[in-house]
Amino acid sequence: MIAVDTNILVHAFREGSPFHGRALACLRSLTEGTQAWAVPWPCVHEFLAVATHPRIPPGAAALADAVAAVDAWMASPTLALIAESAVHWDTLKSLALAGQIKAGLVHDARIAALCLAHGVRELWTADRDFGRFPALRVVNPLVPA
Repeated sequence: MIAVDTNILVHAFREGSPFHGRALACLRSLTEGTQAWAVPWPCVHEFLAVATHPRIPPGAAALADAVAAVDAWMASPTLALIAESAVHWDTLKSLALAGQIKAGLVHDARIAALCLAHGVRELWTADRDFGRFPALRVVNPLVPA
């Protein structure tokens, strides 16, 4: 299963993004495909926060537009929304200690822990900080291979 990080969702949503076309094509390959894919719940929350933030270029989107985008993704029959389970703490703790995680990187460790606990084989993200978690295969689909 492939999981999608917030930054890919934001680039696919924001038409003014220099990565919009590539991110949208990647997301469409998942939403319209037959393979299972995932979005961690924290990424949904973060997407709504970033998309509607007035100080993040190109400015705030209407909440209704951001919610409509999430609804469209959720309409994909192959989407799994992943959340914490009983093993989350042990996985998060292990990743945090091994990677010496602190401050803002705790959020990334949370996403990595969710992915690992739910059998995600690959995380699509433009965030290089996920390289701190070698157990998780990370791919940036916005740059040519």
